[in-house]
Order: sequence, then C-alpha cells, then structure tokens
Amino acid sequence: MSIIAIEDISHVRFCAPDLAQMQTFLEDFGLSVAKNGERLFAHGKGRAPACHITEQGEAAFAALGLRASSVVDLEKLAAAEGVASEDFDAPGGGQVVRLVDPNGYVVEVVAGQEMRSEQGSADSSPFNSGYDHPRLGRANIVSPAPAEVVRLGHAVLEVADFRQSEAWYKERFGFLTSDEIEFMPGAAIGAFMRCDRGDLPTDHHTLFLMQAQGEPKFNHAAFEVAGLDAVMTGHDHLAAKGYEAWWGVGRHILGNQIFDYWRDPWGHTLEHWTDGDLLTAADPPAQVSITQLLGVQWGPPMQMPGQGD
Repeated sequence: MSIIAIEDISHVRFCAPDLAQMQTFLEDFGLSVAKNGERLFAHGKGRAPACHITEQGEAAFAALGLRASSVVDLEKLAAAEGVASEDFDAPGGGQVVRLVDPNGYVVEVVAGQEMRSEQGSADSSPFNSGYDHPRLGRANIVSPAPAEVVRLGHAVLEVADFRQSEAWYKERFGFLTSDEIEFMPGAAIGAFMRCDRGDLPTDHHTLFLMQAQGEPKFNHAAFEVAGLDAVMTGHDHLAAKGYEAWWGVGRHILGNQIFDYWRDPWGHTLEHWTDGDLLTAADPPAQVSITQLLGVQWGPPMQMPGQGD
C-alpha cells in the first residue's frame, strides 16, 4: 500500500537565465504566461493554474510537481515523511509538501489549489474518414498559430537506479505500471507509470522512469494539445520561429500518442501530444522491449546521440 495515491501531474519547474526569452518560447509553444517578480507561471487551456514554472537562475530542471487528491492526503504524506506542508506560493494557492527523491530531484506535491475554469473546447471540426463523415457542410479552416496546449500530461526522468526509484515513487504516490521496458528478458530498465484512480480512466503514463546511461537528468515534459491540427500548426509555428526540433511528428507504439518534440532555448525538451491511451486500475502491466520504446507506428525514427547535424 502506498502512503497516498496522487491524482495527476501538476507542474514542472525550471530555472532560466533570461525570463523574457523563456516567456517568448513558452508563448510560441502554446502556453499563456504571467510574470510575477523573478518567476514565470504558464498555463494551458485546462484547469491547472500553472503547469510550467520558471525561476531566474542558471538553466536547470528544478522540480517535478504532483497533485494530491486532497489536503488531508497531503498532510498524511507530510506526517509519513516527517516534513511540514507549506503555503504554495503560486497561482491557485493551496498547500505543498516538498520531498527529495533518491536522485536528488525535488518533488513538489500540491493540494487545495483553486483551479481555473477551462477555457478551451472540444474540436468543433471533427475529421471525416472513409467510414464516417461527422463534419457535414462545414469547412475545416486552420489558421497559423501556436499549438492550443490544454494541460501537462507527463514527465520523464532518467534515474541512477531504476528499481530504487520505482519503489520510492510507488510507495509514496501509488503509481501503477502500464509498460515495463526490458533491455532483455528479465532485465528492466524503465517503466511507464500511471496514477491509480480506480475505475476512472487515466493517462497511460504520468511518469516515466528510465535508467540513466550517465548521471540522472531530466528527459522531457509532455503537454497535451487540442488535437491533430494543434500538433501540426504548433510544429509549423515553432519551425518558422527557428526553434530546435528534436523528434516528430509521429505516433508512438507505447501509449499511442501522436507526438512532436522541441527544445527550449537551454536545451530542455518539451513535447506536444494528442490521442493517447487511457487505462484504469484494472488494466494489467505489460513487459515490452526497448525496440517498442524507441519505435514508431509512423513518422521519423528517433535520432540517436551522434546522429544528424
């Protein structure tokens, strides 16, 4: 049994030496940004009051944020870990408990926030297919624009000891394994893990832990967008602005997301995605190969280190 079961990812926090440059990138990426002193708070069209936070400082990944179901759960976590909960000085307020995982990553668990009213809407121009034609008498005109980002969906961390880190996150936050990645049969090097929300469907993964080849490091954070058109308009917009594309557009095998990866001005990778799998607690874990992890159903293959320009 875990101490609590979190309900979702909350935010990712970074440091950057130039907040104006970061704000421009985040707005081009499709987030709404507000500056408060020496910090930027960015949100999408969904309910989270801030899903990307930037502080002034040397470029670095600073923290992973997770959302507890209630302040009661947060206090339970604080008591079990022997730490105090604090006021969360960010949009939405609430409380936060800060922990440090075995790799030195700061984990900020929040609860009691005032959530935003959703400002986006479902795609009003659905796709016609060869078998179904839901869009009748309407043109689907897509204007050039940044992607419509809805929410932060998951983060990927490279860790020093996968099994140690897996146990730490599961024991505290109730994560369930969706897919365990094996380098060879019986030799696991990572796992896609989702929140345990019982019968309520949840993302295929909220956190992916993978064995680092060197020192532990942040791998990427992924933001769900409104749909396929948002992925493609976002891709064209970021390309026109001269940002560094890393991988995409394509469709993953594990989790099934249509993806597009970009790097911020300091090399941190952020992903746009849509059309991911949803699972419940009843869905069993799977053992899969690294080939499935790195492969695509369609789109460009992953560029490995040393390839390309």
